[in-house]
Amino acid sequence: MAYEAGRCKEEIVVASDPKKHYNQIRRLLLAILILNWSVAIAKMSLGFATRCQSMTADGFHSLSDGASNIIGLIGIAISSKPIDQGHPYGHRKYETFFSLGIAALLFLVAINLVKEGIYKIWHPAVTEVNILSFMVMAAAMAINILVMKYEYSQGKKLRSDFLVADSMHTKADIFTSLSVIAALIGIKSGFQVVDPIATLVISIFIAHAGFKIIKDASRVLCDTVAIMDIDKIAGIVMTVKGVRQCHKIRTRGRPDDICIDLHVEVDPDMHIDCAHKICYEVEEAIKRNIPEVSDVLVHIEPKK
Repeated sequence: MAYEAGRCKEEIVVASDPKKHYNQIRRLLLAILILNWSVAIAKMSLGFATRCQSMTADGFHSLSDGASNIIGLIGIAISSKPIDQGHPYGHRKYETFFSLGIAALLFLVAINLVKEGIYKIWHPAVTEVNILSFMVMAAAMAINILVMKYEYSQGKKLRSDFLVADSMHTKADIFTSLSVIAALIGIKSGFQVVDPIATLVISIFIAHAGFKIIKDASRVLCDTVAIMDIDKIAGIVMTVKGVRQCHKIRTRGRPDDICIDLHVEVDPDMHIDCAHKICYEVEEAIKRNIPEVSDVLVHIEPKK
């Protein structure tokens, strides 16, 4: 219960002010967009100047990071819309849907890098490596680590699927930067073939990040169980006076927008007004103890 109480305060703030919630995400994405494109320009400029394919490829990956931020801003604008007649459950799943756009970008970049890497293995080019190459990659990796950690923590705090997915995109950038640094060391040692091989390795990291995003998004879009601990929900319901039994508990939705439906048994001779009141009390008890829950549907049955 101490854990629940600790989280309750934070989550209620988010749930009670959705406009503030999405404005926080929007500001974060704008700041990350600027950082991503600054890093991308530095990598691509030096990559083209030194004919280092792996560095240029990593620059394109950072460029796709920025493109995903723009997709996120569009998705957040739609997700923040209030409930309307056509969307009685709200628009929040659009944020999850738009996270698939990041996965699509990642797969597109990975495929292009595989093609370029294979081509360069058979058609090698002389690559120039200097101290500036190492400095740019080291600085870019440091920035990506800070961005990834902060974006992931904020994504979890704000219950944002998109921010979490985008942080995974940035995490892939960290691994690609490590691959580029390894390639630079290999090239400096006289092994030019290391450059296209590193490009192929980078493509694997990028594709893996895309696969993870699709896996996480599919859990929400395909209504996978949102709360595994069903006993916890049953325990909350059983604290409501008048409830005799609780069963057929089902959960679905996003981490910040969970829907629950369940069956509650009451005394068979209970008046309908009292049974109706129990429905409200069950709903309030669940939302009070699990702030991520936005909708509860209670089916009343007579105790057998």
